[in-house]
Parts: sequence; C-alpha cells; structure tokens
Amino acid sequence: MNKKVEAGKPLTTKPSLTLAQLMKQYGDEDSCKTLLRDMRWPNGVECPRCKSKKVYALASRPWHWVCKNKDCGGRNGYRFSVITKTIFENTNYPLRTWFQVIYLMTQSKKGISSLQVHRQIGSGDYRTAWYMCTRIRAAMKDGDFAKLLGQVEVDETYIGGSDKNRHWDKKKHMRGGWDKTPVIGAISRKGNVVCKMIERADMPTMSRFVAETVSKKVSLVATDEHAGYQYLDRWQGLPHQSIRHGQGEYARGEVHTNNIESFWSLLKRGIIGTYHNVSKKYLPLYLNEFQFRFNERNNPDIFYKVIAGC
Repeated sequence: MNKKVEAGKPLTTKPSLTLAQLMKQYGDEDSCKTLLRDMRWPNGVECPRCKSKKVYALASRPWHWVCKNKDCGGRNGYRFSVITKTIFENTNYPLRTWFQVIYLMTQSKKGISSLQVHRQIGSGDYRTAWYMCTRIRAAMKDGDFAKLLGQVEVDETYIGGSDKNRHWDKKKHMRGGWDKTPVIGAISRKGNVVCKMIERADMPTMSRFVAETVSKKVSLVATDEHAGYQYLDRWQGLPHQSIRHGQGEYARGEVHTNNIESFWSLLKRGIIGTYHNVSKKYLPLYLNEFQFRFNERNNPDIFYKVIAGC
C-alpha cells in the first residue's frame, strides 16, 4: 500500500498488525528470531563483520553461526548470533518484549514515554525501559536519504524551556533563546521531512543544511525572513522566496511554511506533553524518532521497517 497523505495531516493508513496480533504471532523467542533473521538477511545469513556468505550454523547452539573466512575470524572462526551487532545485543530482555516496545513507539503519534513503557512491560527498573527506547530511537535513523524535491519549506525552531518557568534557584535572568537548542528542518510538500540539531542558527550553518538536504531541481524553496536564508538564490541557484512573518504575512500564494511549522508543532507537543523534558545530549535521537515516524506515516508496515533497521 502506498497511499499518499498530505504533510501535516493525520495518519489514515491502518497498521497491518495490531498489538494483539503481534503478541500472538511473535509470542516466543524462536518466532521473533526467525523474523529478525529474515528481515536482517533476506538473501541468506551473512557474517556481520566481513559480509561473507560462507557461514556455518552451529548445531549445538541454535541461532548461532561461525564464519571461517581467514580474513575475518582466523583459525577458530568468528562466531555470531542473530542479535550480534544489533540494538538487541548484550541485553537480558527477550525479543518479544523488545518487539512490543517497538510497536508502541511506532504507533504513538506523539511518542510514548519511557515511564509509560516501564509500566506496560513491567520492567524491574525504569532505566531498563529508558535504555530500550533510546536504542530503538537510534535504529530509527534513515540511512537511505534522498534530497528533497518539488516544493520545499525550510524553517528553524528552538527546543527548550523558558527561563521564566524555571525554579527560582535555577533562573539565569537572561532573555531570549540563549539557552535553547536550535533545530533546523526541511519538508517536501506531500513528502518527507528532514530535521537536524545545530549549534548556531547562522548563515553558514543554515546554508550548508539546505545544500545537503534540498535538490537543485526543486521548483520552490519557501522560508521565513531569517537572514540565514537570504542568499540561497544567489549562492546555490535555488528558486527561493520568503514569507514575512514580522509583517503579519503567513501565506502568499504557494509561498508559506505551514507544513514544516505543523511538524514543529507535532514535535513540541510530543516533547512537552509526553516527555516533558529532553536534554541536548539526547535530542538528536528524539528527532530521529519523530522524523522517522512522520516519514513512514503512510506505511502500514512501519513496525517491520524498524526491525529491518535494527
């Protein structure tokens, strides 16, 4: 199914798998490992270190193989399992629990907190649920990035609380967004979104982001009046037009940034309403999660997409 939905609109495609079906179909470790093997190595098991297909299954240890390539494992060979070099490696929790957490994270439009996951899976420690969610967010990074085409909107936003809302002994008594974290994003209308945490919202950084994410073949690049975008047409040859928010202008024909601002709204509602606070250190992982879930919003098999990327 490849039903297109307009950017910013709610998800209308139903998942191909319900939570009850997931728990029934992947309720034991063998079925989970079978799925992981088939999604990870659709063309047959290969060595995760040297990519060789000359591997041999270990009869004494199910779901384990040995690679005899002399450039890989040497004389004794390199032994690996179905979870080697995945987010599931070095964990004591069964795969069926990981699968449930992945499903919950992919089906929650504004995310699900680690505390809620902790309650639902009954983990002994909250930190276990947080660890699992953090690893899954890392697996949601899109490795098959293609530059945006068509009509593209670019905008920046700032993540973080206001100083006036801090506790009295934590106030810095400074104005503006000096302590907030800048994030820049670009969205192709009726297409995908790309967002990235940046250190400074200055012209070199913003121009470099546009050059990395936006194709030269676009028909329009719409931004606000931020000075960091003012030379996109001259330096990069892009069909750039800006909207003047400072003068009360929010749309001029096809020139607007409504779609990327809708994504910012979704991101901030998730951070404020679900996570309450996100540190700068882990913000890129949360951006991975929201970007991935938004770009796969019309994919009924989003759960399997995450499994394939683990």
